[in-house]
Amino acid sequence: MADTLHFDLVSPERRLFSGEVDQVVVPGEEGDFGVLPGHAPFMSVIRPGAISVISGSETSRTFIHGGFAEVTAGGLTILAEQAVPVSEIDADALAQDIQDTKEDISVAKSDEEREELEAKLSRFEAMQAVL
Repeated sequence: MADTLHFDLVSPERRLFSGEVDQVVVPGEEGDFGVLPGHAPFMSVIRPGAISVISGSETSRTFIHGGFAEVTAGGLTILAEQAVPVSEIDADALAQDIQDTKEDISVAKSDEEREELEAKLSRFEAMQAVL
């Protein structure tokens, strides 16, 4: 068994991480799962939440909103719809975004607009939950 796990985190904008780590904990659709070196291959849908990347005594967390995780013999790849390092989330600005979006929902003029705003609110609330 290898001593480390190769991990790639990719969003539509950029590759956020590529390297060797000890473990990654992922918020899967059916529950959180940890991936260690030598893990059995599988795929999972990711629910909104934070992934934890463990390397030595350091742990970094990244908020993920949607996407897929694929474990292969070569390692773990996460293709995320949105990925933001938790350390870069501004709690005050996020709280204001939530309040503004709630106000926008209350004055939405169509069901389509309301659904888009509710999805946006859900994403903001999931982000706030990881703080």
